[in-house]
Amino acid sequence: MGLKIAIQGIKGSNHHQVALNYFGDDIDLVECMSFHTLVDQLLNRQADKGVMAIENSIAGSIIPNYALVYHNNLHIIGEYYLNIHHNLMVLDGQQLSDIKEVRSHPMALLQCREYLKSQPHIKMVEDVDTAETAKQIQENQLKGIAAIAPAVAADLYDLKIIEPEIQTIKNNSTRFIIVKTQNKEMPKEEINKASIRFITDHKRGSLAAVLNVMSDCNLNLTKIQSLPIIETPWKYAFFVDITFDGYSHFAKAKSLLDIMSEDFKVLGEYKNARYDTNR
Repeated sequence: MGLKIAIQGIKGSNHHQVALNYFGDDIDLVECMSFHTLVDQLLNRQADKGVMAIENSIAGSIIPNYALVYHNNLHIIGEYYLNIHHNLMVLDGQQLSDIKEVRSHPMALLQCREYLKSQPHIKMVEDVDTAETAKQIQENQLKGIAAIAPAVAADLYDLKIIEPEIQTIKNNSTRFIIVKTQNKEMPKEEINKASIRFITDHKRGSLAAVLNVMSDCNLNLTKIQSLPIIETPWKYAFFVDITFDGYSHFAKAKSLLDIMSEDFKVLGEYKNARYDTNR
């Protein structure tokens, strides 16, 4: 039996594609209709590892997922960048003129907005998952309804793609993180990226001082995301991704940041996937 990998969505989704690309074909998929359910499956030991989307090159960060990782003490053990391709698919025999409604995940609808604006006769309806919509169209033989989903979903659920590649921006990529409940022991010489979380003092220059330490330790900041601390109005936690050439640089920064900031926590140490725009 293969690794049990929890994903948000079902077979044919982008999360499924990342699971296959990252872990290979010998996996047992644990399908979850929400990220909260995915986390529960990990905490309840129903899954070994999870695949979570964390940011998109067009739509930005999926902010609730940062909080899910932190509050549930998950460890980021890897990352994967996937080029996103959105396709309009229908039951065989249907044409574009037959379609009255298109269903998909809100993010997919947003990323195909320009195309959908050119088809004013089609109503947009938000759904929980791209592949789930494709599956429902086939199972219930839904006429007049289209799904926006990856091409693999058309193959899995025997649908016809009537308009390929309808995303507004063709170079559209999503970064996924690989998470588990325990840290993965990786040789330090292989680690060149980390995700951290901290809180700064409510004083002028506090964040700048922390960022200066990162720069002085030869860390390259690739992402910074602030989230409000609900229990303390107008106070923020910062989620930061950093890359480095040598682990010793990060080790030095960790010791300094632990002193300079509040509630400092390392969310993960892993290999930088280094997104390739030509991939």
